[in-house]
Amino acid sequence: MTMKGLSAPNDLTIRFWGVRGSTCTSGPNFVEFGGHTPCVEVRCGERLFVIDAGTGIHAFGAHHGQNLPKRIDLLFSHLHLDHVTGLAFCKPAVLDREREIHTYCGNLDGASAAEALDRLFAPPLFPITLDMIPARFVHHGFRSGETLHFSDGVAVDTLPLRHPQGATGYRFRHAGRTACYISDIEHGEVWPEPDLLHFVRGADLVMFDGMFTEGEYPACRGWGHSTWQKGVDLCRAADVRQLGIVHHYPQHSDALLRDLEQQLQAAMPTAFLARERQEVVLPARARVPEPA
Repeated sequence: MTMKGLSAPNDLTIRFWGVRGSTCTSGPNFVEFGGHTPCVEVRCGERLFVIDAGTGIHAFGAHHGQNLPKRIDLLFSHLHLDHVTGLAFCKPAVLDREREIHTYCGNLDGASAAEALDRLFAPPLFPITLDMIPARFVHHGFRSGETLHFSDGVAVDTLPLRHPQGATGYRFRHAGRTACYISDIEHGEVWPEPDLLHFVRGADLVMFDGMFTEGEYPACRGWGHSTWQKGVDLCRAADVRQLGIVHHYPQHSDALLRDLEQQLQAAMPTAFLARERQEVVLPARARVPEPA
């Protein structure tokens, strides 16, 4: 893992803008890890993807300003409120008439997010509709498990995840590196599940939903979330190099999360609990010359 600010133009780079689950949190006990709900920036070299539009997407937009590309590809894990409510507050994305925001949703049996977002962003729940925003929204539906192919030749693999109403995991490959986003997910009786094990095998980084402690999980069974211990089990079985725990429980303070991170790193030294604005750089692998 390379520290913030040291990435090169062809690296695979991940930056966390929101790492809380269910609802945001704030206050003096929630400063180090942050309180925004899910939003992750993924750059394959200069190619930008954004995963989820929780409240963290506001900070993402404020940071980049008008430096964002005219087309933004936004990949939803699913459409629960903590993953979509920031969409209309990413000002550089929504206030530029020349900008297009392409959304991708895979847990609605092939339907796009258009109908759901139009219900949410409309009176009386919201003062305006998305079509009143200057930027143009283009919504794409697919079925989790399909590979997304983009016009510039980039491909992103997807996987259905165990979560109420479903969710989608994503696998990014670039310059010999691989990163996977696996949230929101609940582990099953058989763990790791064979399809998930195959999906993340050999990845340089897996971002995994570790919302609950093992003590909290039994009371929250069926809610669609997991523990850091199950993330470690998955990464060990799949020969994953780094594990980043995301979707932190909103009542977990900085002190508790630091303690959990110490336990996590005792089990897997290359693992960490994600913090807002943290950047992980996976350096491009040098091309190996083919034999003559």
